[in-house]
Amino acid sequence: MQQTTLHFSESENNYQIKEAYKTLRSNVEFSGQDMRAISITSCTPGEGKSSVSMALARAFAEAGKKTVLVDADMRKSVMVGRYKTGSVRLGLTHCLVGREKLSNVICETDTPNLYVIFSGPIPPNPSELLGGQIFSKILDNMKNVFDYIIIDTPPLGSVIDAAVIAKQCDGTVMVIEDNAISYRFAQRVKSQLDKAGAKVIGAVLNKVDMTGGVYGHYGKYYGRYYGRYYGKYYGKDDSSDNGSMTGGNPKRVFQPQKAAERPTPKPAATKGNLDELDYIEGVVRKD
Repeated sequence: MQQTTLHFSESENNYQIKEAYKTLRSNVEFSGQDMRAISITSCTPGEGKSSVSMALARAFAEAGKKTVLVDADMRKSVMVGRYKTGSVRLGLTHCLVGREKLSNVICETDTPNLYVIFSGPIPPNPSELLGGQIFSKILDNMKNVFDYIIIDTPPLGSVIDAAVIAKQCDGTVMVIEDNAISYRFAQRVKSQLDKAGAKVIGAVLNKVDMTGGVYGHYGKYYGRYYGRYYGKYYGKDDSSDNGSMTGGNPKRVFQPQKAAERPTPKPAATKGNLDELDYIEGVVRKD
C-alpha cells in the first residue's frame, strides 16, 4: 500500500463549506442503507465534481467511516496535481490492465480513515476498462473492506465513462454549477444516466455566490450566530467562488427517501480480500 499526504486549500477548510458537506454526507446516508458505492459526475468540466468528491470522502472519513476515493477520471484527472503531496507511482490503470494488485495501488493518506486510488497513466480505452469484469470485481472487493466508496467520474456531457461507472454503483450524485448549466442540458445528462440504469440519488448545486441575495443573508446571519461560540466571525468570510474548481460551495442535495441505519460492513479488512481479483481468469500480474 502506498503512502501520501493530501493538501487542502484554505477555501476547502472554510467552516461554512465543511458544514455544507456534512449535510451532503447526511443526505447520502439517508438515501438508503445499501448506498455505499457513490459515483460523482457533472455535465461539463469545471463544475467542481472533483472537489465535491474529495470533500465528501473527507467528510465520511472524519465521521469515522473507512472511506476510499477512486479517481476514475482516467482521461483528464486533476486529483494528483491538486491534492497529492509525495510520490505515487501506481494508479487505477495499473490494476485494470492487470499489472498490479489492488492493495498496491491504494494510497493511505494522512487523514484518518481516508484512502485514495489515483487514476494512473491515461489508457487508450478507458470506457472498456471501466465497463469490464475487473472494475466490477474491484468494487465488490472494496465493499468488503470500506464503509463508503466515492468515485470521481468524467463529465457525462463530454464522454460516456460516467454512465458506464454509474450503472455499477449503488447511487449517483450530479454536480451542477450555479448559473452555468441550462435546465435542458442537465435533464439530458440525467436522461443518459437513466438509460444506463443508474440510480440518481440527488444533485449538488455548486459554486453558489454567498455574498448577496437570499443565500448571502442566510450566511451572514448564521456567521454572526456561530461566530460567538467558535471564536471566528464567519459572516465576513468570502465563500463565493473565484472561478476555480476548488472554491465550490455546495448548497443542497435532494434525496428521494429515508432509510434505516446502515448495517456494519463485512469485517474482513484484509489485503487478501482486496486482492481476490487475482483469481479472475485471464488477468496477468507482473509478479
